[in-house]
Amino acid sequence: MSVERQRLEVLRERLRYHAHRYYSLDDPEVSDAAYDSLWVELKSLEDRYPEWVTPDSPTQRVGTQPLATFNSVIHRVAMLSLDNLFSEQDLVDFDRRVRERLQLPEGIEVGYVCEPKLDGLAISLRYERGCLVLAATRGDGQQGEDVTHNLRTLPTVPLRLQGTAPDFLEVRGEVLMPKSVFLALNEQAQERGEKVFANPRNAAAGSVRQLDPKIAAGRGLEFYAYAVAECSSALPASHTLTLQRLRGFGFKIAEPWGTGEGLAFCKQSYQDLAQNRSRLPFDIDGMVVKVDLLSAQQILGFVARAPRWAVAWKFPAEQVVTHLLGVDWQVGRTGALTPVARLEPVNVGGVVVSNATLHNMDEINRLDVQVGDAVVLYRAGDVIPKIDRVLLEQRTGIFKRIEMPSVCPVCGSEIIRPEGEAISRCSGGLYCPAQRLEALCHFVSRRAMDIDGLGEQWLKQLIDHDQVHQPADLYRLTKEQLLPLDRMGEKLADNLLLSIARSRETTLPRFLYALGIRTVGEATALNLAQHFRTMEALLQASREELLRVIDVGPVTADFLLAFIHQQHHREIMNDLLACGVHWPEVQVVAGWQGGSFVLTGTLSSMTRDAAREHLLKLGAKVSGSVSRKTQAVIAGSEAGSKLAEAERLGVPVWSEADFLRLLREQGVDL
Repeated sequence: MSVERQRLEVLRERLRYHAHRYYSLDDPEVSDAAYDSLWVELKSLEDRYPEWVTPDSPTQRVGTQPLATFNSVIHRVAMLSLDNLFSEQDLVDFDRRVRERLQLPEGIEVGYVCEPKLDGLAISLRYERGCLVLAATRGDGQQGEDVTHNLRTLPTVPLRLQGTAPDFLEVRGEVLMPKSVFLALNEQAQERGEKVFANPRNAAAGSVRQLDPKIAAGRGLEFYAYAVAECSSALPASHTLTLQRLRGFGFKIAEPWGTGEGLAFCKQSYQDLAQNRSRLPFDIDGMVVKVDLLSAQQILGFVARAPRWAVAWKFPAEQVVTHLLGVDWQVGRTGALTPVARLEPVNVGGVVVSNATLHNMDEINRLDVQVGDAVVLYRAGDVIPKIDRVLLEQRTGIFKRIEMPSVCPVCGSEIIRPEGEAISRCSGGLYCPAQRLEALCHFVSRRAMDIDGLGEQWLKQLIDHDQVHQPADLYRLTKEQLLPLDRMGEKLADNLLLSIARSRETTLPRFLYALGIRTVGEATALNLAQHFRTMEALLQASREELLRVIDVGPVTADFLLAFIHQQHHREIMNDLLACGVHWPEVQVVAGWQGGSFVLTGTLSSMTRDAAREHLLKLGAKVSGSVSRKTQAVIAGSEAGSKLAEAERLGVPVWSEADFLRLLREQGVDL
């Protein structure tokens, strides 16, 4: 074996070891920088010798291409459910049945293992000769879905088992989303005005059942093993030893779990777990009680779809009564307004809660909640405080109805709620401090003002340093203001200033799109520019005139009017013009305006984005799919299904040479 190959194998073993210490044992031995250094060295070796890359290499966790659909998997050993217990008497009855079937004499206690009842997505992992070959969901217990592409991205799923691995091993466990990740994910969704997940279990299940593995990879999911379904070699004598064996293979085991004898041990374990559940990093909904000895499990066997040797002792749903003191309105990064209930502080599941989201006005109306009401509160998924209902029988005093504010509580701009939508939004956009970072990120983006290199990390620092409040402030930046930023150097500062200067020369459609007017995308911005030709004409347009523009409906017209009629938005636009932002006069070319074109294949003379830009400037539309209404398909090399569809429908097909010739005829400078 060559020196390089030996080094490669050493690096893989070290990375597997350190990843296990970090992700599964929460006990790292090296710094992140040291780990990254080993990873970079391994990746460099694999890039030089791609024939040495194996599926179980630590570098292969990054997701592959998205799948078109999931494949079905037949479970070799059925994935069973557990019967539920809801009281101590249920536990007594379970223990009695176990003792009777095992024919234990009086005074001999049953050995049990008590584990957290994980509230996630059940998964089966199949290993052959120590390497992961398949990951599948429970499905109906007999047949699930192949989600190997997603589970490979989870750091807590070993791609290769540690130590001496059996020829075949099937491990059962649960995929969870930690509470902290879940809360951050929902907070981001709420800021964007998107639907939030109901609980961590739904979030985990939705993440695993994605066709694109990059989504699962970015969701912070964790896998906890709790059983072996099948193994080619002999298993240990007990479940306790099996869990220890799984940990030795590199799996993470959910803590706390313990082994003891009899009902007293199980009851104490349940009380301890219930008391400490709020401190756990993941969501649980009870405790699993299992007979420890595998020989006893075999004697007890199964009934219907559940084992006789294991049960889930569920926690009761905890609800408390408190009073609504008031409602605060939070403005997210995209302008979405979220009502937050201010509550009399109350303890729910070991956590003192004083705030709860009310989501939107539809939810407020559904609950019929008013300030002063007594409300029943619970923690949805044991994480998110949520109002379940109002105790209307206690509404005897003076109460105050909750109303949507007419102006933004942050910037004073008009609040708009389009007909048929649940979310109300601040129309302040670039002016509103709550939306500043999001609005500026959009303003500098490639399809807007295209300020290359000025990404979110720099914008956030500029905002934090009080250097940028409005877009025009970008054009006033100096090198002296940029250099104090973290990780900013002389050359980078010069490049950013040059990029900002270049962006002053733009087009009216880009400028309109960069303003971030809600529902005004690139196509609508182009249609507005083609219709009104000048910014002055657009600013004077009435609602009726706006509705005459292609693709502008009532909702977009209302957002446009709200934007252009606010004085602070006009000041922002005038300030940008005063800083030198300009564009050429809009030209409308007969025969191109409104025409729909489709780009496919690879163009040798320009990028697809550049071709798209030329078409948009000429008043054309660019579509992603071919229909009978398509004016022409522009086909480069290696054109695929879109070209075939055009030929089937009889849509004209232009070669790259045809396209370039027609552009030159329109006076386009290539």
